[in-house]
Amino acid sequence: MIIPLNIPALGSFTDDELVAFSVANPDLFVERDEQGQLFINMTPTFALSSSNNSELITELGLWNRRKKLGKVLESNGGFFLSDSSMRVPDAAWIRIERWNALSMSEKKSFPYLVPDFIIELKSETDSLMDLKAKMQKWIDNGVRLAWLVSTEKQITYVYQPGKEIMTYSFDEVLTGDDVLEDFSVRLSDILEY
Repeated sequence: MIIPLNIPALGSFTDDELVAFSVANPDLFVERDEQGQLFINMTPTFALSSSNNSELITELGLWNRRKKLGKVLESNGGFFLSDSSMRVPDAAWIRIERWNALSMSEKKSFPYLVPDFIIELKSETDSLMDLKAKMQKWIDNGVRLAWLVSTEKQITYVYQPGKEIMTYSFDEVLTGDDVLEDFSVRLSDILEY
């Protein structure tokens, strides 16, 4: 369950305060929207969602290891975005030249960087409507390709800037288009639902 956290005395955390709060509370999964509202996830991921997320990250990681084109980040990597939010996708990929441009201190925190590609996997406790809104925020902030994977519906919603949202069944092949060179996967081959 994700719950909003209201901090009346502060209004909202600065970026540095958000980092300090996250470091002081490592067991909490924290995100901040563009209005400064904090959202805390206190529910661990169920086994099936965790396994499916692992499969998605593994597939992306194996492709990236072969191509050596970027860095893959798992579901605990947060990003400060241009709309002042701090978001955490279930999986992210960043082109290597953008990763290499980050300082070591940026890599050891939440960088001011939007990933090139992200995946959000709808869990049993997530609202599809909320996730669709979050996906649009990712695109509005500069993500070039985003997949929202719904095992309940066995559909992947594919988001790209300036394009209509496309839907693919799990039996269809998803590709990385011009973002993930030569990447393709059929989710029915790797996910359990």
